[in-house]
Amino acid sequence: MPSVLPLGDPAPSDGLLPAQAADGAAGRGFGLYVHIPFCAVRCGYCDFNTYTATELGGGASQDAYASTAIAEVEFAAKALKASGLPDRRLGTVFFGGGTPTLLPAEDLARILTASVREWGLEPGAEVTTEANPDSVTPESLQLLADAGFTRVSFGMQSAVPHVLKVLDRTHTPSRVPQVVQWARDAGLAVSLDLIYGTPGESLEDWRYSLETALSYGPDHISAYALIVEDGTKLAAQIRRGEVPGIDDDDHADKYELADELISAAGLGWYEVSNWSRTPEQACRHNLAYWRGDDWWGIGPGAHSHVGGVRWWNVKHPTAYAGRLAGGASPAAGRETLDAETRNVERVMLEARLSSGLEVAALGMSGRHAVAGLIADGLVDPALAFKGRLVLTLKGRLLADAVVRRILPD
Repeated sequence: MPSVLPLGDPAPSDGLLPAQAADGAAGRGFGLYVHIPFCAVRCGYCDFNTYTATELGGGASQDAYASTAIAEVEFAAKALKASGLPDRRLGTVFFGGGTPTLLPAEDLARILTASVREWGLEPGAEVTTEANPDSVTPESLQLLADAGFTRVSFGMQSAVPHVLKVLDRTHTPSRVPQVVQWARDAGLAVSLDLIYGTPGESLEDWRYSLETALSYGPDHISAYALIVEDGTKLAAQIRRGEVPGIDDDDHADKYELADELISAAGLGWYEVSNWSRTPEQACRHNLAYWRGDDWWGIGPGAHSHVGGVRWWNVKHPTAYAGRLAGGASPAAGRETLDAETRNVERVMLEARLSSGLEVAALGMSGRHAVAGLIADGLVDPALAFKGRLVLTLKGRLLADAVVRRILPD
């Protein structure tokens, strides 16, 4: 969740959605994202809407935050009902941040309980929290599992101390196998998040991080290329020459190594940066984003999408808490997507999935481009001839370029 909010149209204070949001809603999945904006330390590469202060005042403080988030849960349920949306159970819930587990596990459980009270959970629903390895205990993980959480995504990032130092990560590598075991003992599925391309990280460093992560037997791995965002500490360090810059060829070599090792360990890719041990262990919440389902985003700066209507909350926790305390929507702005924009976004997102994109969804220029993509080795020719565009390994390396070639002119 980038810290800079987009421009958009004014959002109504009552949170009501236009009639189009309800069209076809019964056939779409519905999920909840809960943003916890607190971190112990702000990592030098991070551009997310996070805060290190333990007290921001009023309903924005860490102590009061659960109650403020619950107020938006209750507001959301009323707004959706008043907007004519059908009753739908939550298929996925995802607590992200920031570091959600900086809040007491009891507070996370309270927010989940309130959400289930308003909407209910589908049978077998996926409920995830992100966590730093140094922000959990066996007791807190067990409490989360008992409250209904089903999986935890640990921000491992690297197994190499000097890489973690550049990233400003606060945990030690030895902590990761401990927390993985604690999560297993609590009955939680485990995902590990890794970052490659950190300044000063060698290919052997990255190999070691991958092999170490895989040795813990995770159900899921995310491996993301480091992106240097303007305004971050890391961007300033690179600009001053204190650390080396990012190298695209280095990123490509590391992605190829990741796919090789992760695949050999029995996990299959289902999205360009994500692998799971079985299809059922893919992150269903993220798949809902990529497939254009509906979700409500709780928290400061959180984004929501329902039936082609997208909105985003005010960024600062104090302003967010103040809106809700006054009974008003915390939304800062919104946009209503037309059919062309929705189709463009569908192409951009579904092209990244192993399930692929229907060639029929492409415009004329996009369909004409498929033959060139096959010739360049970027998409699977056999699947393309069957009407689905699925990226090869080379295509995944150049996913953004592939998308540009198939988007409408």
